[in-house]
Amino acid sequence: MTGSFPDTGRPRPVMADVARHAGVALGTVSNVLNNPQIVAHETRERVLKAIDELGFVRNNAARSLVTGRADTVGFVIVDVGNSFFVEMARGVEEELDEHDIRLLLANSDVDLAKQDSYIGVFEEAKVAGILLAPLDAPLDAARAARHRGMPVVHVNWPGDEDSCGVVVDEELGGYLAARHLLDQGLRRLAFAGGPFSLSAIAQRHTGARRAVAEVDGADLETIETHSITVRGGYALGEQLSSRPAAERPEGLVSASDALAAGAIQTLQLAGVRVPADIAVVGYDNNHFAQDSSVPITSVGQPGHEMGRIAAQVLYEEISSPAEHRHRTITLTPTLFPRTSSAAV
Repeated sequence: MTGSFPDTGRPRPVMADVARHAGVALGTVSNVLNNPQIVAHETRERVLKAIDELGFVRNNAARSLVTGRADTVGFVIVDVGNSFFVEMARGVEEELDEHDIRLLLANSDVDLAKQDSYIGVFEEAKVAGILLAPLDAPLDAARAARHRGMPVVHVNWPGDEDSCGVVVDEELGGYLAARHLLDQGLRRLAFAGGPFSLSAIAQRHTGARRAVAEVDGADLETIETHSITVRGGYALGEQLSSRPAAERPEGLVSASDALAAGAIQTLQLAGVRVPADIAVVGYDNNHFAQDSSVPITSVGQPGHEMGRIAAQVLYEEISSPAEHRHRTITLTPTLFPRTSSAAV
């Protein structure tokens, strides 16, 4: 007999079934799964053959109840379509692999209810800990999970008295973007993004204002958009291109690469040249920055490094809870010059 049990209503095989099929003790099966190096080669092969023939799959949730630990970590990200979060997940996985911990990845898809639901799913699965790259919204579900004893580390969001966080200095990112345009000799700048109720957008705007305030004769117009998507960029481009040339900004700081890409496309269709008429800087350094018709200068966040550090902090809390101290780690963004700002 090979493969798994046919769909006859029979229960899934358990370790005792494997032991009977292989003609060994239950403890031997456990050793093959958990400490294979102490089992004789022939016995180990017999047990592995029985596992394959019966279609046995170990129940890690049940195992964690017995051992008091799990070998998995859950990670809820806000948008799997954003390469920034994909790089973050790669960094997490790379770090966890060094500790022989597996990663379970969930996409909240910018939906708070889904985010909270996945936190509950991971709690029920008794993962060792949860990483959360959250929406800019109340984190009640994460807070409740922590109070029930589940380690939770925020990524791209600060920690608090009960948790750790790994963030990027968003204000510095906005400052770098505006300062870059000012260093090109541009003085009429605009910052576009929104809504400003999002903390990251507000912080980037604050950084851009700080840079402009340092330069005599410079001015920053603020344009609040409904979103920082490509579609939002189309509307932004239409708004700017409809103005007389003398009333347009010379340089645009966009709160995201997607917003910048949409704006550039619409501006070019209207005959406004980028960067000759309007120089543009985006934010995130994701695929929109490199795939746009005009490669976009962008402020990049170290997503991979954020993921690795967040996983390190979570592992520290899991493995040494008594010595662990909650903290927020702040990383530095980097400006990547490209054609859209004429600084290549």
